[in-house]
Amino acid sequence: MHPFQHFLLAGFQQVAADTWANDERIVVQAVFFDLVPDLPATLTEVPALQRGMAKLAATQGGALIEAGVTTIGGQPALRQVIKVKLPDRPQGQAFLGSFIVPKAACSAVLRVQAAEGGVSGQREAMVMSRVGPADYFRPHPYGPDGEGGLPSHVADDPAYDPQFPQHPLTRVRQVMAQLAQQVALHPQFAALPPFTR
Repeated sequence: MHPFQHFLLAGFQQVAADTWANDERIVVQAVFFDLVPDLPATLTEVPALQRGMAKLAATQGGALIEAGVTTIGGQPALRQVIKVKLPDRPQGQAFLGSFIVPKAACSAVLRVQAAEGGVSGQREAMVMSRVGPADYFRPHPYGPDGEGGLPSHVADDPAYDPQFPQHPLTRVRQVMAQLAQQVALHPQFAALPPFTR
């Protein structure tokens, strides 16, 4: 049983059993984990979930940009977007979006990832020039536990996506929005007991 069913994104080609990619180097991956989810809180404990996921991203050298609970395929899911440094380059970032559908003994994860290519940091530089350095950086939206990885700043705000339509963060959010509207979950997976702590 594969938990995710019925999604097809225009321009994406299947490149592996559970992986799709397009010409913009955006990758979508559907993964099933036959393990108890390692989430720091349940989906009903949103602030604790956000703080825990922010801390996890920071300790791994990245940053949680946004996290919240949504519905995908009729099931509650954690929707999050993080940013990480590109491991093979001195500059640049990758943006990873995911829908995590946790169950009592397993989980289904739908990931979307895109990385900066060529010149990096243009979105950040242009937004900083508009708002000024004093208003650019901000405390982490989910509290001090999110500090320590990549900095939190206003350029990651979705309000700037329309001005940077080809930026990988914008594209990750767009693909996630498309997936959220069309993904179905296998009825057997959907019927499994929910995740609790």
